[in-house]
Amino acid sequence: MNTTSNHPDLAEFAGPTTTPEQAAQAVRDWAQRTIPQAWLDAGAEGGPVAVRQARTPSEYREWYPAFGASGLVAAAWDVEHGGLGWSRAAVRAAESVLAPYHLPRLNPLGLNLAAPALFSYGTEEQRRRFLPPIVRADEIWCQLFSEPGSGSDLASLSTRAERDGDSWIITGQKIWTTWADQADFAILLARTDPSLPKHQGITYFLIDMRQAGVSPMPLPHMGGETEFFQTFIDGAVVPDSQRVGEIGEGWRVAQATLGGERQMVAGAGSGGVDRVGGGSASHLVRLARRRSDEGLAGGWSDPAVRHDIVKLWCEEIVRQWTNRRVLEQIAQKVAPGPESSIGKVHGSDLNQRIQSAAASLLGMNGIAWNGDPGEPDQYASTMPSEVKGMLRSRANTIEGGTTEVNKNVLAERVLRMPKEPDPYKGKPWRELPRG
Repeated sequence: MNTTSNHPDLAEFAGPTTTPEQAAQAVRDWAQRTIPQAWLDAGAEGGPVAVRQARTPSEYREWYPAFGASGLVAAAWDVEHGGLGWSRAAVRAAESVLAPYHLPRLNPLGLNLAAPALFSYGTEEQRRRFLPPIVRADEIWCQLFSEPGSGSDLASLSTRAERDGDSWIITGQKIWTTWADQADFAILLARTDPSLPKHQGITYFLIDMRQAGVSPMPLPHMGGETEFFQTFIDGAVVPDSQRVGEIGEGWRVAQATLGGERQMVAGAGSGGVDRVGGGSASHLVRLARRRSDEGLAGGWSDPAVRHDIVKLWCEEIVRQWTNRRVLEQIAQKVAPGPESSIGKVHGSDLNQRIQSAAASLLGMNGIAWNGDPGEPDQYASTMPSEVKGMLRSRANTIEGGTTEVNKNVLAERVLRMPKEPDPYKGKPWRELPRG
């Protein structure tokens, strides 16, 4: 297995003057000397699908430091932030070279949620401290925004932060925290002034998840896996140097994060985490062909099935093109705007339809499988991945802001329609009804 110690240094190619042709050649040389040969062969023969079959997740994690140290994870970022300082055209050229080898980023919440806020509102000291470890996945991140009583109405959150000299003491409860058990740091919204209207008295912090006073508790979902957590915070300490933006301006800072989150969960080409199970139209084609090869009805030989799959495939391609435009903004250190809500609304619906189609193509195997319902772990492990994907996709319309909230964003900020009436607008948060 190759490691960071034997890969060619791309630092000599860093900077905005690197041409797309130079970037592409440098990345080809880097790939040939750094990516394991079995992955290179698989990528050349069968692209990303073959690469996934040629390596295990643990092998990829073991190799990842070589990718993180190369600067290619976020090649448009400045060198001091963990990137290469390349132009948009050079980044595109590099990504086209890397595409067959399927090199997903292992720290998506750091890259897509924390980084946009740091670029837009953080200090240069904060960026130099936190961005390089995010790129290398040396420090894994999560998000502490939603609360049991503040989901869609995030601005009504009640977790409080109280000033104590050069630090802040945080107390409260957060929920739906993805990968909280793995995280070293989290982005956190807390209320610092309850006398102000709900959108104003909020401050944005970077909190150490490994300290006493931060307790993640698992929330298994109906697919039998645990990726969500509720997090109890009891007197945790955050230095004021880890406050992003001005005191009380956290809602404004959070918009950079929320735009990145909507983009991350927007579906194909979004640059987010890999989809579970049958999360692509290409996978539907493989399932349908396998069903026909086995002589079963409802497979690729059925023109109605082909029509439905190709229709989903076309939507997925359009989704990729749209998402890539937003990804280029992120790569250029520009926080996504309301346009990310378009991808989130459509991507959620599209992924649910793709996942449902994948489960349907399993036939009776998608309804019944070997497993003991009395043994949850064993039962979940025997569940087909397409069924897990279909069950998991139910969350798509909630995560990253509910579909209803994102439609409001589009109506108000894109179509310029009037906002919904709010009888409590302008009133202090402490006077608002709770629960």
